[in-house]
Amino acid sequence: MKKWMTVIMVVLLICILSACSFGAAKNTYEESGVLTAWAWDPLFNVAALEMAGEYYKQEDEDFKLQIIENGQKDIVQRLNTGLSSGTMHGMPNIVLIEDYRAQSFLQAYPDAFYDLSDYFDIDDFADYKKAPTSFEGGQYGVPFDTGVTGLYLRTDYLEEAGYTPEDLTNITWDEFLEIGKDIKEKTGKYMISINPNDPDDLRHMIQTAGVWFTEEDGRTADISDNEAVKEAVRIYNALQEEGIAHINTDWSSRVSAFNSGAVVSVAVGNWMTPNIKAEESQAEKWTVVPIPRLPVEGAVNASNLGGSSFYVLNIPGKEKAAEFLASTFGSNKELYQDLVTEIGAIGTYLPALDGEAFQIRDDFFGGQKIIADFITWMEEIPSVNYGMHTYAVMDILIGEIQKYKSGKSLEEALEDAQKQAEGRLSN
Repeated sequence: MKKWMTVIMVVLLICILSACSFGAAKNTYEESGVLTAWAWDPLFNVAALEMAGEYYKQEDEDFKLQIIENGQKDIVQRLNTGLSSGTMHGMPNIVLIEDYRAQSFLQAYPDAFYDLSDYFDIDDFADYKKAPTSFEGGQYGVPFDTGVTGLYLRTDYLEEAGYTPEDLTNITWDEFLEIGKDIKEKTGKYMISINPNDPDDLRHMIQTAGVWFTEEDGRTADISDNEAVKEAVRIYNALQEEGIAHINTDWSSRVSAFNSGAVVSVAVGNWMTPNIKAEESQAEKWTVVPIPRLPVEGAVNASNLGGSSFYVLNIPGKEKAAEFLASTFGSNKELYQDLVTEIGAIGTYLPALDGEAFQIRDDFFGGQKIIADFITWMEEIPSVNYGMHTYAVMDILIGEIQKYKSGKSLEEALEDAQKQAEGRLSN
């Protein structure tokens, strides 16, 4: 009997402690006045939140913000686990979400997020950021950084092969392929580095055409009859088949490819700039031109890769969190000057983009105004609806691309990808 009483007391004690723990997580703002925020990348997103917090303290000297840094995948997992449980225990007041993933949360958990429509003007931001951050007439995300793409080029390698940056400006991916073959033959250098298991190039390729892997509703699979997807997969495979692509397996080997001088170009979002500049011995050997476009009607030499926005959870402190975001990332021109100067973050808040900080010349890139150039290209990015299935479709395509490389026809591979996507997206 005493043994069972002991067991019961232990269980009760655990329950009491657990309840206290959940209560503290749930009522942090109510009890202490401290807002919590989840973000990844301490040198970029976390640093931006810290700067914003310092700015807001000028309006509210008692303002307190606790920033909890986790990897993006960890944040996604914690959000899904917490929100799917039906409670808001342990959730942050503010969370950073990648634009590709935003709709999967807004559509799956619409009541979990706080509508920010009355706090700032979404028309002050780049058009392509609107679709990912809104849902059913409500504005739930404050747009933050841009993933505007560019084609980084080694000018010394181009010169060795008889080319200039102008020869690769406003070209198609087919032209890029032919130039790459010539440069590889003359210099022995790979034209680009890609990861077959994480083909993010497909995303920025097809957005040049103003379409996505799904139709405009963001829900219906659009693969087999999508000319942009077909051309992107064809070109992506050709880069490998023609032997001009260096193969990387992860982030480290991707960065090593250009830091070591193995590749001529890097086609990626502007957030790669700090990694390129990390190899100081290559100063004045790089330039940036517009991203190549797909050879389809209506495609442009501008696209996006990545980018994220801030969201407010529908829990105590939501009004204060909304006011903080609106006063900083939603309207503060001076903050954006500091963001681009101190951490290289190019925001998408249009009124701030004509500031002096965005016009500076970068000596590493031979005095090029790369920030100003990225802004010009950002304004041309086609707006698409990423929907809530981007990564699910990417997983399917990775498998079918491997079969295409092994001899399956492109048409058959895309038809099978369409069928698989229809089955997964309907669940």
